[in-house]
Amino acid sequence: MTENGRIKVAIIDDSADTVKNIKTLLEFHEKTIHVVGTAYGGKEGVKLCQKLKPDIVLMDVNMPDMDGLTATNLLTSTLPDIGVIIMSVQAENEYLKRAMFAGAREYLIKPFSADELVSAVTRTFEAQNKRKHNIKQVDQVIQTRVITVFSTKGGVGKTTIATNLAVAIARNTRKRVCLLDLDLQFGDVAVMMNLLVKNTIYDLVKDINSLDSDLVNDYLTIHFSGVHVLPAPVKPEYAEFIDSRHVEKVLNLLSGNFHYVIIDVPAAFQDIVFAALDNSERILVVSTLDLPTIKNVKVGLNIMENLKYKEKINIVLNKANEQYGVNHSEFEQTVGYPIWESIPEDSSTVVTSANKGIPFVMSRVDTKVARSVFRIAERLHNNDESPSVEKRPIWKVFQF
Repeated sequence: MTENGRIKVAIIDDSADTVKNIKTLLEFHEKTIHVVGTAYGGKEGVKLCQKLKPDIVLMDVNMPDMDGLTATNLLTSTLPDIGVIIMSVQAENEYLKRAMFAGAREYLIKPFSADELVSAVTRTFEAQNKRKHNIKQVDQVIQTRVITVFSTKGGVGKTTIATNLAVAIARNTRKRVCLLDLDLQFGDVAVMMNLLVKNTIYDLVKDINSLDSDLVNDYLTIHFSGVHVLPAPVKPEYAEFIDSRHVEKVLNLLSGNFHYVIIDVPAAFQDIVFAALDNSERILVVSTLDLPTIKNVKVGLNIMENLKYKEKINIVLNKANEQYGVNHSEFEQTVGYPIWESIPEDSSTVVTSANKGIPFVMSRVDTKVARSVFRIAERLHNNDESPSVEKRPIWKVFQF
């Protein structure tokens, strides 16, 4: 950790009662967290942080002399090693976006519990440490890793996983991440990220012969998480103008420009899907525990083995819940692959996130479903290919 093994925290809020309450909550964790200073306004808070250089700043939004977003912007631009956590009574999406644009790492909605507060402080501190260790040297060549999220069955949550995974990687590693929506007819990435789309892959393909790796950035939409997005065409009929050769050219243009390219593809074996799979370092094959999906995934895995993709495949079990009659060991024996990672069922979080257009790895970071996606992001970043699910007693194997 930091000085004396504790995380140094500064509190900035114009309410003396709020400062006192937060300080009291943190004092219960004095072995790991140390409040080094408090301020009662934005200007005073900026001066305090410039002097003390805390690890974490807990920042109120509404303050009379200088609002918290302006103070956050000043701090993160001049002291990049500081992690700012915004505290606000405002729960609207627009406030979260503005906070992230200002450079905040987390957003706590008042009132919050002691556990939520300590978790946010610890998580932000760890993320800042990772960021410092992962800063790219100026002369270092970017090695691009392409990861495709795929399934042979629709409705398993591919787009949800791809979207949240891209954001999780970008936030935790501070690497350049591009999210590519290759579900050309019915892609939902732009909707799930609440993006105002100006250009899509269709527009890029029209100009592809005159583009280089620098100009391709003009066709990408930047999400406020920092993820660059190349959305699917706005009209399904535009899909016919894009083929596998275009996909390969797009990936070549993105290569060397981004550390990670995350691809969402349709649930079908098509030429564009094969182009994505051919160029992928890892293929996350998504399944759920219902029998129709297991059957389709098993068939798809057999096809992928014949196409020599086996070494790239990692199985991700989504909406994991054994109460429906199929346990993890039965699934593994049936499909012939170990479960690499599982994501718990949490329809409330996932649907609410999709409807609001904010990935749950940003809006509901303390949920189990968000933590599982962060775990996937970390394992991909560390090239961890070992199965993470405990082996359970085998009851039966389904034959298809």
